[in-house]
Amino acid sequence: MLPNYYTVKGYGENEIEIQKSRFIAYIQRAETEEEAQEFIQKIKKLNWNATHNCSAYIIGENDQIQKANDDGEPSGTAGVPILEVLKKKHLKDTVVVITRYFGGIKLGAGGLIRAYGKATSEGLAATGIVERKLMQVMHTTVDYTWLGKIENELRSSVYLLKEIHYLDKVEIETYVEEAQTEAFRDWIVEMTNGQSSLQKGAEIYLETDI
Repeated sequence: MLPNYYTVKGYGENEIEIQKSRFIAYIQRAETEEEAQEFIQKIKKLNWNATHNCSAYIIGENDQIQKANDDGEPSGTAGVPILEVLKKKHLKDTVVVITRYFGGIKLGAGGLIRAYGKATSEGLAATGIVERKLMQVMHTTVDYTWLGKIENELRSSVYLLKEIHYLDKVEIETYVEEAQTEAFRDWIVEMTNGQSSLQKGAEIYLETDI
């Protein structure tokens, strides 16, 4: 699992007009090629009467799945420019469909490349981009006498308090970056004079708006 990566927040759409042609960007997160293809087909059905429904997607930890489709536009003028924007922004697990309704004015190859690139960039801006960071959930169990001190210290630290469970003893769940787990463990042990029990829990991606 990657320690962190960028992707889109979720579903989004945005429309621009260039030389009387409408360019509508439809964007979605997709973690498999099947999800990406399903989204493309859904948008094609939605815009069955459009002049073109051009698309691109990039999927996988190492960007191992990359596809671009011009859907009838001159070769290399639509799908590739969409894909290039995704790569330039270092996005993963993202699918984009740009629907074009022709307005009567031909743009030429250069104009098409710029138009599809702009439609993609503005669509991504409207959708929003997030950083997904892999976090380790750390479970700290202590007597209730330590709760106030630990909670106060956590809230002013680089670590993120997830949840507190009030059981026979208090259990505090904290999000910690994988590289910082040992430092966190040492920090808690020192703070509680060794009167604490720590265990690793699940690994979870947390998302932050970019």
